[in-house]
Amino acid sequence: MRIQNSQPFETRHRQWKLGFWSLMGTQFQNAFSDNALKNLVIFLALAQHSDESERSTQVAMIGALFAAPFILFSMLGGWLADRFSKQRVMSHVKLCEIAIMVLATTGLALNNLPIQLCSIFLMGCHSAIFAPSKYSTLPDILPPDKLPWGNGILELLTFLGIILGTVAGGFLASYFKENTFYAGLVLVFFAITGWSVCQSIPRVVPSNPGCVFQTNPVLALRDQLQAMMRDRILWRANIGNTVFFFLAALAQMSLVLYGQGVLFFNEFQVGLLNAALAIGIGLGSVAAGYASKGRIDRKLVLIGALVMGVATIPMGIIGISPAIFFTSLAALGFGGGFFIVPVTAVLQHSPPTENKGAVQGAASVLSFVGILMASGVQVLLTQSLHLEVNRVFWICGISALMAGFYASSDRPLFRRDER
Repeated sequence: MRIQNSQPFETRHRQWKLGFWSLMGTQFQNAFSDNALKNLVIFLALAQHSDESERSTQVAMIGALFAAPFILFSMLGGWLADRFSKQRVMSHVKLCEIAIMVLATTGLALNNLPIQLCSIFLMGCHSAIFAPSKYSTLPDILPPDKLPWGNGILELLTFLGIILGTVAGGFLASYFKENTFYAGLVLVFFAITGWSVCQSIPRVVPSNPGCVFQTNPVLALRDQLQAMMRDRILWRANIGNTVFFFLAALAQMSLVLYGQGVLFFNEFQVGLLNAALAIGIGLGSVAAGYASKGRIDRKLVLIGALVMGVATIPMGIIGISPAIFFTSLAALGFGGGFFIVPVTAVLQHSPPTENKGAVQGAASVLSFVGILMASGVQVLLTQSLHLEVNRVFWICGISALMAGFYASSDRPLFRRDER
């Protein structure tokens, strides 16, 4: 499906709505499947270890294994998004996901952890190539004044996918504990569904069909980062995006350890902890989208950072009730939604049309550098420095405040007239 500007308004309106919601459905499925597979394997791996140190290392290793492909292949994804039709890129990537889930199902059926870990790595590769096309398609589909709203919906559905995927991972690990092959078949079904929905995303023309592929991803990333550094607004948006994903990953890993090691929750209950965080982010994202009123407002970043900082205070206190912890988690996520929506909108809106995919690729690399750093920081804090896991949430709050004040300093991240 192609959207032509010469078509009547009602036709174009109907088409962008179909294309937008098809993109949202595809992204929801992508977030769901990523997290369902990752958490399924995490819980199966944790069941094999009783030592807390081994469990912490296992969680960090699986998180790093999923994050590493974003550093390796995001620039390739950015080049593909600029060179070819973004819809075709996403469609081919979703076909690859079906094959990856078949491989994961094989690993689950054989109870073979190396194959399961390989499938997580390959899903990371899939998502790394998918992400630049996904994010850079949004400005092609939506009218400019709907971009903040669209990002709010995107973040809401992304984190709803994370919620349900995280919960589903724990449920599948528990329900199919004796026959995990069936858990794999569920993931194959969702992969096929995602590919089907993807077919209704508009096939916009390539934005830069003459762009040359840089065979060295390090040099490609260096060139793109140097170009972004010359645009102070775009660069600060990238820093904010990186910090957000660092904090999200650090909080998510800590929740698994806190839920099982302190609250003595089972897999499903730990999934509910992640759900409280993700629901908060989703609702905060939608609220930020509507609060933006058709423009990109830098004040929302500071508001979000302040809410995140305050929310982590009770989370770091020993002995608080689960109800208070759940409420604080939701508030932490709500602040995160306010933080990330304007940042994402700048990353999509500011770059020139012919370079949006490359910018999204570089942003993906930086965001997953943040996730990879979170894996290392989590091990450093809990094992090397012997910090109690609940105190890690204070680190998250302090980091959010620093990032928020940096983004909202006298040298603003966003121009007031940004649309």
